[in-house]
Amino acid sequence: MLRELMAALDRAEAEAAVRVVVLTGAGEKAFCAGGDLGQMGGEGGFLATHEGRRAYGRLLLRLQDVRKPTVARVNGHALAGGLGLVLACDLAVAAGHAELGTPEIDVGLFPMMMMALLQRHVGRKRALEMVLTGERMPAREALALGLLNRVVPAGELDTAVAALAGKLAGKSQAVLALGRRAFFTAEDMPLPAALEYLSSQLSLNVLAEDAAEGVTAFIEKRPPKWNDR
Repeated sequence: MLRELMAALDRAEAEAAVRVVVLTGAGEKAFCAGGDLGQMGGEGGFLATHEGRRAYGRLLLRLQDVRKPTVARVNGHALAGGLGLVLACDLAVAAGHAELGTPEIDVGLFPMMMMALLQRHVGRKRALEMVLTGERMPAREALALGLLNRVVPAGELDTAVAALAGKLAGKSQAVLALGRRAFFTAEDMPLPAALEYLSSQLSLNVLAEDAAEGVTAFIEKRPPKWNDR
């Protein structure tokens, strides 16, 4: 599945008609419940199994590196590595019945890799509570914690996701790509370095054709016509 998701992201990035990437699960019960515990031992030996786990980390990074905004359509439970996928997306909309959590500790495992994203979303005490207890939380609690952007009834999920994706699709794709990259790059920088870096990115931004178009459209009181350059 990891290879298929990576390939899908590559295709989405290369296709100009694709302006937003929406990640979701099949059916209504689960968005993604994590890895297959029956395959934890691996069939190709230790090194092959280890490389497979590293592939999950590459997928999390790819969701941030892709030059299109990403939205998680959380149609059901997002647990363990599945929660990591939600956190790796830019935005997330969940159905009200969904539960989120890191239950790995209950089977003698620890959410090692997705923990890197969890630490960037919530405070230390809450992150530790999640990974140490393994308790699941309802979507509304996850929303209050900052893990989700919207929670809606299941019957309204598609409408809510489409509305959010539509807003993103209506922006300059060039500026979105530049801004997303700057956001993730600056996230782990010390403040002085981040401000210096973001100053350089602003200089690039104002040189974009779409920046000139946006300002002109604002002055002329009309909708902008993006060229995505």
